[in-house]
Amino acid sequence: MAYFLILFPLLVAMAAYLVASPDLRSRLLPVAGTLHLAVLLVALRHWGTLPINAWLGLDALGAWVLLVVSVLFCICAFYAPSYLALRADRDNRIFCVSLLSFLGLASLLAQARHPGVAWVAMETTTLVTAPLIYFNRNRRSLEATWKYLLIGSVGIALALLGTLFLAYAAHFGGLEEPLQYTRLMLNADLLSRPWLRAAFVLSLVGYGTKMGLAPLHTWKPDAYGETPGIVGALLAGGVTSCAFLALLRIYGIVVAAGEGKFAQELLVGFGVFSMAWAMVFMVRQMDFKRMLAYSSVEHMGILVFGIGIGGMAARFALFHLAANALVKSVLFLSAGNIHRSYASKTLPHVTGAIRRTPVSGWLFLIGFLAITGLPPFAPFISEFNIAAGAFTTGHAWAGTTFLVLLAGIFIAMSETVLKVVFGTPSHQRVRTHYSDTVATTAPLIVALCLAGLLGVWLPKPMQTLLEHAVATVDGKAHPRQVHLVPPVEVQHE
Repeated sequence: MAYFLILFPLLVAMAAYLVASPDLRSRLLPVAGTLHLAVLLVALRHWGTLPINAWLGLDALGAWVLLVVSVLFCICAFYAPSYLALRADRDNRIFCVSLLSFLGLASLLAQARHPGVAWVAMETTTLVTAPLIYFNRNRRSLEATWKYLLIGSVGIALALLGTLFLAYAAHFGGLEEPLQYTRLMLNADLLSRPWLRAAFVLSLVGYGTKMGLAPLHTWKPDAYGETPGIVGALLAGGVTSCAFLALLRIYGIVVAAGEGKFAQELLVGFGVFSMAWAMVFMVRQMDFKRMLAYSSVEHMGILVFGIGIGGMAARFALFHLAANALVKSVLFLSAGNIHRSYASKTLPHVTGAIRRTPVSGWLFLIGFLAITGLPPFAPFISEFNIAAGAFTTGHAWAGTTFLVLLAGIFIAMSETVLKVVFGTPSHQRVRTHYSDTVATTAPLIVALCLAGLLGVWLPKPMQTLLEHAVATVDGKAHPRQVHLVPPVEVQHE
């Protein structure tokens, strides 16, 4: 099943390229997304049975992230046919191929058991998602695409150096290839500490650039602001989740080597700085899609902050990965609907959206309340427990700063959101022919319901998967992986 999850979307992407009918191409997306998710759910029954020398396979951490990405892809895939029908002036061949290729490469990254393979998968996701940003084919989208590629390339180059430094840490410790993640964890005490620290710093900066951590986020406002809502949703909940997974793999090895405190201090610092930076640029933000870009910067900060605090906060940081992806899909897709109705994404041209597009307007408002921590939605559970984890582990200053920044971001976002949704209609606004339909709103409602459901109930199998994923982040190999192969023989120079 490991190869199926990777190859099936890529084969459907090839089919989409060869299909002549634009309508048929777009309808391949929900079919591929549904089948991929169904196979993944079956594969989750065997996530812990791969040997430590496997090159591909699902462990708990990879399975959790891939589940988030697959669900998000399904939501966007069911939205895509109706969206692409509204954009009949654009050829959707490359668009569909890129979406399906991203799903296959995300599956490769989630199952990669070697840091080199993970790096290749992360780099290729950058390449296949770049054409999606250029879908509108105007000057600003071209600029956003180049910025995404150039800044992302710098980040991924630094991540490559981090991967090489990790290999050097193993080499100087007497370990040689193959250097699968589990093998590195089991022999982490042998790794060279200076090289390992350097590897983590470079990986944090490199993969942090792909996540959009401040101040490495400069590609995000342009990319999210100029791209279609469906692409913004996949970038904010899909590409960033993949980069976060790649970073967590390295972090788990660092923790297993006893250098966890060093890494945690860096993560907490980046997390707080990202949240503070996002808050500053949300104040009086006139472009509501750029506001969502800064919201993504904030939530990437929340993720690394929770991992840096550790313990219960780390568990709910992984939970927040799913919460963020679901609610961000609601926000970006509803923002796309509002943008389409007004032919603008800036105030004061966009006001009173709840009158013109009532369903999308309400979804945008509820999505804002959910992402800022309104109960009973899932982000409330994760943010509350991350803050609680900070206070219970003696990080009172960090927990206090975290809560203050959350409150400030809520106030900053609310000014823009309330004007978009409830503001007085402006004489400058443009009226287009777009109106809400079932096809353009039902996937959003499903995503919002899932976010609400996760806020009150997490199925037992998902709880177990999440607990083992946290153990991997904490540098602990799963026992079923350890005992499937003979002990590792270490060669010393």
